[in-house]
Amino acid sequence: MTEEATPRDAPAENEGAHAESHRSAPVNAPAGEPLASAGERDHDGRASSQEGDADDVVAPTKPTYRPSYVFLIAVSAITLAADLGSKWWAKDRLDPQGLTDLTAAPRPLSFRKIEVIKDHLNLIFAKNHGGAWGILGDESEAIRRPFFLLVSLAAIVFIVSLYRKLHPSQTALRWGLPLVLGGALGNLVDRIRYGYVIDFIQVRLTSTFVWPTFNVADIAIVVGVGLMAIDMFSPHRPELAGKASGAKASAG
Repeated sequence: MTEEATPRDAPAENEGAHAESHRSAPVNAPAGEPLASAGERDHDGRASSQEGDADDVVAPTKPTYRPSYVFLIAVSAITLAADLGSKWWAKDRLDPQGLTDLTAAPRPLSFRKIEVIKDHLNLIFAKNHGGAWGILGDESEAIRRPFFLLVSLAAIVFIVSLYRKLHPSQTALRWGLPLVLGGALGNLVDRIRYGYVIDFIQVRLTSTFVWPTFNVADIAIVVGVGLMAIDMFSPHRPELAGKASGAKASAG
């Protein structure tokens, strides 16, 4: 004996069929956008993707490197102090004007020449009215002095601007620039105060060749320029090389 469907079972079957058709009906997505699956929907019913999540994640940026101006000032100040102090000593002890009257001179221990290494290294007072190796030394004061003042100021501005662009790996340049700056300031002070630069170190290389007299500022400038040359001809920095190799790998 079979059971016959009652009239109240019909609405239940119709509701089940209607709900099933509603669940299986396609969902229209906005034009130009792919349809998101149920697992990709958030609680607001909006589609999300892994690419969208990745775009929302902002990689932390490395802090911008800024060279220490304290280091620049400290090394330059030490170089300047050593240069000016040695020049003061040379002028006080080696200047021939101090020997005009030894009885009344306030510097009775003044010497005109001190031989440090026989026939090779002497300390002797000299006035350099020109530049390196006496360049423009024969020109008039009206031309020579403004020229060297402008050159010194331009060099100082260039050094400071170049120091601002230092990379953390440029150790040689980091030391070279303050040395050149301190030396340039030392010679600049002399030109402003005396109109000439005090030199007192004399090196005799051979019996017939004597190197032009120089001072501590000249030594600092030569060492600093040498360090700048080392930085210029040194291999590429590892950071830049790593970036270049990574770019080649991604391109290949």
